[in-house]
Amino acid sequence: MLGKRFTIGVIICVTLVILYKIASNIGLKSQFDTVVATYTIEAKKLGLRILELVSEGLGLESRFFGDKLSESEILSINHYPPCPDPSLTLGVAKHCDPNLLTLLHQGDVSGLQVFNNGEWIGVEPLHNVFVVNIGNQLQIISNNKLKSVEHRVVTNSRVARTSAGFFIGPSEDSIIEPEKSLVDDAPFYRAFEFKDFLLHYFPNLEDNEVVMGHFKSQA
Repeated sequence: MLGKRFTIGVIICVTLVILYKIASNIGLKSQFDTVVATYTIEAKKLGLRILELVSEGLGLESRFFGDKLSESEILSINHYPPCPDPSLTLGVAKHCDPNLLTLLHQGDVSGLQVFNNGEWIGVEPLHNVFVVNIGNQLQIISNNKLKSVEHRVVTNSRVARTSAGFFIGPSEDSIIEPEKSLVDDAPFYRAFEFKDFLLHYFPNLEDNEVVMGHFKSQA
C-alpha cells in the first residue's frame, strides 16, 4: 500500500494507491480477494487478446507477445479524494507506462489527461469501456512504429475518483530489443534486460525522453 500526502498551508490532499502483484500460489482469504482474482484473470485474457491483434497488425505471429514478454501483471487501484484546490497537486504526475500494455478502468469520474500536440487533453470516461495505453516496451519492440502515450491524472474539488489499472509487462529477466522484422534500416534501441529498464525508469519517470534516450542504439 502506497500513499502520497501533499500539505500546502492547511490544504491536505492524499492519493491512495494499492498495488496487487498477482501470484497463483496465494490463497483467497476474502470476498475482496476473490473479486480481485476474478478481475485480473479476465483483464489478462482481454490484454492478451489485444496483444494478439497488435501482433497481427505489425505482421508478427499472433502469440509473439506471449510467454515471458507478458508474464508480469500488476493491478493498481488508485483512489483520489476531492482536493480543496486541485491546482496545487496532481493525482499522478506525467509519465509513460514502462510495461507493454495497460488496461485502465476509469470509473465514472474524469481525471485522466493525455499529452498531444503540445497540450493536455482530457479523456472522458465511458460506461463499460477500458482505456488501453501503449507502454514503453511496446514502443521499443515495434521500433517506434507504436508510441507510448504520456499521461497524467488531475484531481478535482467536488468528488472522489477511483480507477483500476491493469499492467501487462515482461518478466524482469526478459531481453527487450526491436523485433528484427520491424527494423527497416537500423534499430532505434539497443538490447537490454527489462530489470535494467526499470532501474533507470523510476528515478526519471517524469521525463520520458531521458528514460528512452538511455536505451537508444548508438549505431
